[in-house]
Amino acid sequence: MMKHTSLALAAAGLVACLQPAMANDWNTPQEPFALYGNSYYVGTRGLSAVLITSPQGHILIDGGSDKSAPQIVRNIRQLGFKVEDIRFILNSHAHFDHAGGIAALQRLSGAQVLAGSAGMPVLASGQADKGDPQFGDLPPMAPIANVRAVRDGEVITLGPLAVTMHATPGHSRGGASWTWTALEQGKPARMVYADSLNAFGAGSFRYSGDPAYPTARADIERSIAAVAGLPCDVLVSAHPEGSDLWQRYAMRAARGNTAFIDNTACRTYADKARARLATQLAKEAAQ
Repeated sequence: MMKHTSLALAAAGLVACLQPAMANDWNTPQEPFALYGNSYYVGTRGLSAVLITSPQGHILIDGGSDKSAPQIVRNIRQLGFKVEDIRFILNSHAHFDHAGGIAALQRLSGAQVLAGSAGMPVLASGQADKGDPQFGDLPPMAPIANVRAVRDGEVITLGPLAVTMHATPGHSRGGASWTWTALEQGKPARMVYADSLNAFGAGSFRYSGDPAYPTARADIERSIAAVAGLPCDVLVSAHPEGSDLWQRYAMRAARGNTAFIDNTACRTYADKARARLATQLAKEAAQ
């Protein structure tokens, strides 16, 4: 017991900033802004959404909650782009706070929605996955039309855009992270939109072994390692505070968009996730 308690206390400080904002703060409005080159933050204060633009159409990553969708629409239009020009909507994972707004955004744009294979049926039906670690706490969502599953390593292309899917299950069974390259003044930056890597279960779910999702621990450990190993200059996580986005945003006035560049960001994000998993496993062992 002493060993597990010490481990939990040691990890607690590292994981504090990994915890998502309280749900009642998730939809606090946020002005849209350029991240780097053709990539823009269009989400709310607590729920990330990123627009990648091109003359041939745009790609949107995540749609926030159902309350986020109108804000995302306003943000895209405020930047001078058309929602109707979105051709693909990519999802990190099929929870209501990252996918609840996708149905409305899909109806406005007519975009095809792309997700990990285990997330695809959740988005299409609107019903939570019974194997999800948070199953008992996940409300239904509006069903989404025109959804397609994407495999690990698949590249989504649109004109000059090329976005790669990286399967990152564990927080959910169908989690996905997305990478692409953006150019600003001829200088490339390796962009990463990282899925949640937070080992969090509802009710009696156990990452140390649960019949509803027996590979949860192995999956999230592989996903943490995968994100840590990504070529990574600019990181946006599904909950922006998890990747210190607002600290970087505060430096824009002095440094411009280079404020978002940190090639250690993905490794730091992964380290926080490992600490969170250690805390969760210690808690389960103590119980």
